[in-house]
Amino acid sequence: MCDYSLAAVASRPAKVGDELVSSRFSKSATRGFAAVGEPGVAVCLLPGTELVFDKAVEFEWSIAFLPRRKVKQTVARFRHIDEDTPCVHHDALEFANGRIVLLTQLSPGQIAHVLQLPADPRVEKSAPEAAVSRSFVD
Repeated sequence: MCDYSLAAVASRPAKVGDELVSSRFSKSATRGFAAVGEPGVAVCLLPGTELVFDKAVEFEWSIAFLPRRKVKQTVARFRHIDEDTPCVHHDALEFANGRIVLLTQLSPGQIAHVLQLPADPRVEKSAPEAAVSRSFVD
């Protein structure tokens, strides 16, 4: 749920309605989301979680002297990228215009709200759906 780089930070799963702030964590060299009022706890998002920001999202380049950039969007979907590559950051936001921004690039202090969590694929099917599914597998 949280990127490997946040393994040393206390964490909890996101909930619908959470008010999050993009944050730097003291026990990590990376960034992520913390709940407002819980600065030391990383809030972990599942891929597919939808967020809305209070204003256009700002992010920073890897090179510190370059100016901050803005995505002229406020709604994003959380996703994982480059999952086949170990020891790199995978947590990212995808915007409607196709722009993908790593969470570690988000400028600190931005407020976002959890709009919707992804549907849980582990939920068992109802009996009639299960029967239909099995009839095609046999």
